[in-house]
Amino acid sequence: MTTLVVLQPGYMPWLGFFDQMKRSDIFVYYDDVQFDKNGWRNRNRIKAPDGSAHWLTVPVRTKGLESKRIMDIPIDTRAPWAKKQIGTLKQFYAKAPHAGEYLPQLEEILMKPWEMLIDLDIELVKQFCVWLGLKPNIKRSSELKIGGEKSGRLLALCKHFGASRYLSGDSAKDYLDMDLFKKEGVEVEWQQYKHPVYPQLHGEFIPYLSVIDLLLNAGGRSGEMI
Repeated sequence: MTTLVVLQPGYMPWLGFFDQMKRSDIFVYYDDVQFDKNGWRNRNRIKAPDGSAHWLTVPVRTKGLESKRIMDIPIDTRAPWAKKQIGTLKQFYAKAPHAGEYLPQLEEILMKPWEMLIDLDIELVKQFCVWLGLKPNIKRSSELKIGGEKSGRLLALCKHFGASRYLSGDSAKDYLDMDLFKKEGVEVEWQQYKHPVYPQLHGEFIPYLSVIDLLLNAGGRSGEMI
């Protein structure tokens, strides 16, 4: 049975993103849909020394753009956002057991002269997959030229790849047309992700942070823990 996952790209995504990737036979970046301002495409959270969740945000430009698809969103390069984020990561995770293992390479990626958000997001996930021991079969919806709206398009993607199972995050229960999938013989599986608790700096455990928090704290065990 072939399992398809379709997810919008994210910035240093949370653990559940990689759980879906791990469980997929084919993983499609939904990169040609509307960019959601204040969403997860250009930001995520890490843990601050005071025990709170702290946002890392990549500034983007959307004003005046004809198209506001995720794949068309440029980074606002006027501010030294990457340098600032690296400084924050080094400060917050100075005592993390695996900081020396991952932060230098992460810094190298962030400091490249990125122009488009999609390129940065995909490159980071590619590196995280290496660290997590994942080898996903990745496609981009923008390159597949498969049209349709909402559930119909997701079903068309399943049929394109011959997928008999569609793995979805639980939030899609509010809008996914289950009858349509059932009618076409495609099983819908809900992720129902159980977030692991792992050793974490700065007090009480906080779930749903960026995967970088897991990596810096758990190192080579991270792939198994997801």
